Amino acid sequence: MTDWPLRRATAADAPAVAMVAAASFLESFAGILPGDDIVAHCARNSSIAKFAGWAAEAPSVVTLATHPAGGAPVGYSLLATPDLPVAPHDGDIELRRIYALSITRGTGLGHRLMVQAVDDARALGRGRILLGVLGTNVRARAFYEREGFVLAGERRFNVGAGWYDDVIYARSL
Repeated sequence: MTDWPLRRATAADAPAVAMVAAASFLESFAGILPGDDIVAHCARNSSIAKFAGWAAEAPSVVTLATHPAGGAPVGYSLLATPDLPVAPHDGDIELRRIYALSITRGTGLGHRLMVQAVDDARALGRGRILLGVLGTNVRARAFYEREGFVLAGERRFNVGAGWYDDVIYARSL
């Protein structure tokens, strides 16, 4: 197992987080979603300005994972105020993003990012984490289920010009 350094990102880290966000989204969905939709989605939702805002705004938490050799960004997670169509509970927070580059697969980085997100949610006094994922993304869904998430709903999610069916998961803390 690689010891991937994790740290809470600041607004100054926004360029690094935005880069790994776009790269990991492209890696995850190339061949699944249309290329133009991926590019439009990343431009709209993974910009430097967006990540700088999240890093500076409570209760959001952006965690950056870096490579132990040289410190290049290789993964990240984002906790933020929920924006999902499920009945809200007091103390909900959304794991809006959790991605790692393919060079980290099988190394435990995804689990480490999840553990950090859970710890951060608890430190914020939250009682439940919600997340949305493409319904056909079998690998991601299996990961979330191994991490203790259960189905809590569905939504339609816009990526570029396309609309996709997501499932919503929840995990009590």
